[in-house]
Amino acid sequence: MKLQKGLRFLSLAVIVAVILFFSLIGWAAHLYTDWLWFNSLNYQQVFKTILVSELGLRLAVGVATFVILFLNLFLTRRTLVNAARLSRPLQDEEGVVTLYPPPAGQLLSYRTLTVLFVLVSAVLGLFLSLGVSGDWVILQKFLHATPFGTDDPVFQKDIGFYFFTLPFYQFLYKLCNWWVLLTAFVVALVYFVAGMMAGQAANPFQSMAARYHLSALAAVFFLIRAGGYRLQQYNLLYSEQGVVYGPGYTDLHANLLAYKIMFLLALLVGVVIIVNAFLKRFRPVLYAIGFLVVASVVLNGIYPALMQKLIVLPNEMEREKPYIENNIKMTRLAYDLDKVEKKDFPAGRTITAQDVRENQDTIKNIRLWDYRPLQQTYSQLQEMRTYYEFKDIDVDRYVINGRYRQVMLAARELNVDSLPEQAKTWVNQHLKYTHGYGIAMSPVNEVTGEGLPQFFIKDIPPASQTSLKVERPEIYFGESTDKYIIVNTRDQEFDYPVGDDNAWCTYQGKNGVPVKSFLRRLLFAVSFRDYKLLLAGEITNESQVLYYRNIKERVRKIAPFLLYDRDPYIVLSGGKLYWLWDAYTVSDMFPYSEPFQGRLNYIRNAVKVVIDAYTGEVTFYAAEPMEPVLQTFQKIFPGLFVPLDKMPADLKSHIRYPEDLFAIQARKYTVYHMQDYRVFYNKEDKWNLPTELFGTKEEAMEPYYTIVRLPGEEKPEFIQIMPFTPQNKKNMIAWLAGRSDGEAYGKLLVYEFPKQELVYGPMQIEARINQDTLISQQISLWDQRGSQVIRGNLLVIPIKDALIYVEPLYLQAEQSKLPELRRVIVAHGDKVVMEPTLELALQKIFGERAAISPAQPAAPRPEQERTTAPKTIPELAREANRLYDEAQNKLKQGDWAGYGSTLEKLKATLEKLAAEAQ
Repeated sequence: MKLQKGLRFLSLAVIVAVILFFSLIGWAAHLYTDWLWFNSLNYQQVFKTILVSELGLRLAVGVATFVILFLNLFLTRRTLVNAARLSRPLQDEEGVVTLYPPPAGQLLSYRTLTVLFVLVSAVLGLFLSLGVSGDWVILQKFLHATPFGTDDPVFQKDIGFYFFTLPFYQFLYKLCNWWVLLTAFVVALVYFVAGMMAGQAANPFQSMAARYHLSALAAVFFLIRAGGYRLQQYNLLYSEQGVVYGPGYTDLHANLLAYKIMFLLALLVGVVIIVNAFLKRFRPVLYAIGFLVVASVVLNGIYPALMQKLIVLPNEMEREKPYIENNIKMTRLAYDLDKVEKKDFPAGRTITAQDVRENQDTIKNIRLWDYRPLQQTYSQLQEMRTYYEFKDIDVDRYVINGRYRQVMLAARELNVDSLPEQAKTWVNQHLKYTHGYGIAMSPVNEVTGEGLPQFFIKDIPPASQTSLKVERPEIYFGESTDKYIIVNTRDQEFDYPVGDDNAWCTYQGKNGVPVKSFLRRLLFAVSFRDYKLLLAGEITNESQVLYYRNIKERVRKIAPFLLYDRDPYIVLSGGKLYWLWDAYTVSDMFPYSEPFQGRLNYIRNAVKVVIDAYTGEVTFYAAEPMEPVLQTFQKIFPGLFVPLDKMPADLKSHIRYPEDLFAIQARKYTVYHMQDYRVFYNKEDKWNLPTELFGTKEEAMEPYYTIVRLPGEEKPEFIQIMPFTPQNKKNMIAWLAGRSDGEAYGKLLVYEFPKQELVYGPMQIEARINQDTLISQQISLWDQRGSQVIRGNLLVIPIKDALIYVEPLYLQAEQSKLPELRRVIVAHGDKVVMEPTLELALQKIFGERAAISPAQPAAPRPEQERTTAPKTIPELAREANRLYDEAQNKLKQGDWAGYGSTLEKLKATLEKLAAEAQ
């Protein structure tokens, strides 16, 4: 029986040892391949810093936990051994009980207990060290703190104290609490067992050793708790109890006083417990702890509530005045709203045909393509194969043929998950189908005769109709590249499709991780958990492994301490493709600042990240080198951040005001443009973000990029715009602009309208469109069975000192995912018109002299002509609309022969439509 138990124990031990061994091998292999990856990007110092900081902190916490636990357990040895000697009562023949020590072999020896205590302390130390995983950033920021040069208005401490020092103190406080509570629990458990063994079931803690030991731990707990009350004073700066975020009157006159008193009381309780250990009286301890609890309820609950009700509420606005002003000032600082430049914008002005002609740069860059229907159109026209995809549509600007143009573009990425099932082999997914190919690019305002985008760059290989050329179209690193690949193998990679055949290529980059040897290949197989990597005969020692290819994973792997924008965007520069991605330094520790995402209440666009889509090289550019959080990270990671001046000039021309930052600032500005405490308290001038119709649903309006010439400026520039509406009203009260070009980059402008005059807001324009009889009838006619009308983004475009509103309409068949731009609605002054093109709409409002030059959309290419005759009523109706638009375009171009031919086709189609209707 004993042999069987021994074998079971041995088998279990072997299984556990094997599992631990393979887990350790897997961890080591993953660590090694990560080292190779960081080294291939020349970021090995970043890897070392993160690894040493992480392991160093965990080791320090683990060792400290072990020492604290072991020393406390070591003090219990004598009590436990003595209890074991008294644990074998024996009866003689007359029933008299006598206590004898057990046989020597059954005694709990000091050596046995020491080994047991070492194991218990080590295991608990390991578990507690795992709990601080990721907290290395707190330690490093504490060691490399940077002052802000601005003090908080309550404790007069530099903001850097709250960003870098206070979080470390709070971390130590939580750690000390864990140490004391865990130690007290383990020690109490030992004394409980010892008491039960000694026959003291009624009071197992009655030994002097237990009393002294547990009293000392309790005293230490309350001394640490006193430190906690001291730290909680600073947490009042993030109070959510008052009329604004941050401490109000009650917080600073009641809660702050309460924490100071609780600090002294906790110290007193600790002293009482220590003294009582020698006096051997338990009641004073109970009285002290009870008094502390009652004081906590009174001071932190009842007293603040009474003060709020009796003193603050009767005259809340005046009582809270300085704290409201603190909140306004600090929130504006935290979001850079204190630098917003305010300007007046007249209301009710109109422009003339002359103004339209003089602002051609703005008119020609009005975006007629909404990114949502355009993504479907791109997918239908330019994906070419099922395994290609356009993950997102980006908006940018380029100088094309000497003109400053706003364009929409998307990267054609390869998604191996979309390969046909029979093609989803390991070789195809990791060795053959390795990269996407090229981009599609179209101007924001040009449309073909069929209502489709007029491409600047299209097809595979990329064909350009402009001065822009794509010389390195391969995309090895993107938003869809989730699998590792191996390049430079014995076989070539699939490059791009050519008719019924394929083109093949070999990777020319040098930034992958070389395979080099079978041992390294084995480690890759273990790290990736893919044994097939060992069996592939195509792999050689000269092959390179490319992994962490998804740019969102790749960048975060290097700099996990930054917050990133939701939308990295593709850029064509010098014939190569790059990804630009905005990164933010953030914190939740800015005093008095209203949070924006969970608890985060500070943000700066301090970093611009550039990723080479071919080589995967990642460069972090310091966009705000004087920003204190970034300066701290620069101290932690010397050489990681490169000055923005070193970014190539062409790439630098594509940086833009970040979308997420602009949206956050716009949302905050709806409230924090009010700087008078009375107006702020009453929310008399609160603004809202507007809504618009997309499709048939009302939804929040998104900020949008456009090229305009701002009032008073000489040149057009690429800006981001967000209109504002008053609270509970639909008219427009102001609009915010984020600038992206040249020396003006990063500046915010707000243009405010006179409050006493009406300026139409987006939903009021939507209502005017719906109320227009001709427009609503035409939309109803289109929006019939078999087709769907999609109303695109409503854009508010400033021209000179007036506004025009532009909304595109798309038509999409239910069976098709190919939206076509069919009409453009323009509103200005008291006019709302809908025409096939923007130029015709402007001419209808301003007259023939408002022509856009060059104006004509490109004629449909022969290969775009319909190959099958429409048969159903919806198809015939769409065909009639298409022919009508085509006839109008040919008339504008002076193509009278084409105009007559198209009218004949239109007549035939209408006759067929009439026949089908009967």
